[in-house]
Amino acid sequence: MGADCPDCGVSLVDVPVPADLRGFAPDEGTVIWCCPRCLRTFPIDVTDSRETERDADLPATVPDGDGGVALLLLVNLLDSLALNRAAVQSLLDYAEASGTDVFLALDRLAADDSVDARVDLARRRRQLESMLDC
Repeated sequence: MGADCPDCGVSLVDVPVPADLRGFAPDEGTVIWCCPRCLRTFPIDVTDSRETERDADLPATVPDGDGGVALLLLVNLLDSLALNRAAVQSLLDYAEASGTDVFLALDRLAADDSVDARVDLARRRRQLESMLDC
């Protein structure tokens, strides 16, 4: 049985993190928890005796593969774009190199009724685009 999001109570989803992205993951984990509603990510305590059974799935609007993982990690840095600029740029570049259109994915997440991200995705998308134009 998995864990629940401390913010919204939804069952968390375990997400494997590619080796290249572990430096951006909570506690640099090889696997993280992700809330399918608020999109927050959390470290998985490797000493936790609970199995990481999939009680829930990520929203269909989250791209598959490594690009989707990079997007989830990027979303968790959007609350402070200025402080996380280098990491955001690296994650964006990684996601795009993996075939994910980050701006389209953010638009889809913002329009997804099953997602209630802790940041305003539409607004942060515009700020991200503006930051990259500088």
